[in-house]
Amino acid sequence: MRTRALAVSAAAFAAIGLAAPTAGAWSDPTSISVSPSTIAPGGQLTVTVEGSACRMPGSTVSSPVFPSTPLTPASGSSSRSTATVRVNSNATAGSHSITAHCGEGKTLTRSNAFTVLGGVRGGLGGSSLTGATPTDIAIGGGLVAAAGLGGGFFWMRRRAESRI
Repeated sequence: MRTRALAVSAAAFAAIGLAAPTAGAWSDPTSISVSPSTIAPGGQLTVTVEGSACRMPGSTVSSPVFPSTPLTPASGSSSRSTATVRVNSNATAGSHSITAHCGEGKTLTRSNAFTVLGGVRGGLGGSSLTGATPTDIAIGGGLVAAAGLGGGFFWMRRRAESRI
């Protein structure tokens, strides 16, 4: 009885082991990675795609913030391809997706693959357009008054010490 159970288990593991490479080929390409994950407009990204279908000629990566760029098979790997892309200088700030278009019509999209940093509002010095609120004025006035009283107290105390 044990021999039969062992034989059935071995056959099941062999069937799973032989089917695993086939299952992996169905989901080709498998992943997209980006370095760096945060970039300023106009910067360069390195996109790496895992999947043997992406090593075929004509495979590309694309995004709304950079043009379609051909993938190049990575040396030393049988399933990795890379592309170096330049993000548009007028790219909108926020998270963006990347789509890999590989051989035989296979595609993979990674949402929120990288983030483009936004610019700083220049010319206003970081201030708001509405100006100071009454609360801001009260706080500032209180700090100026406290500094004046503290300075006056210190000056009067020093003056009194010099008379001794």
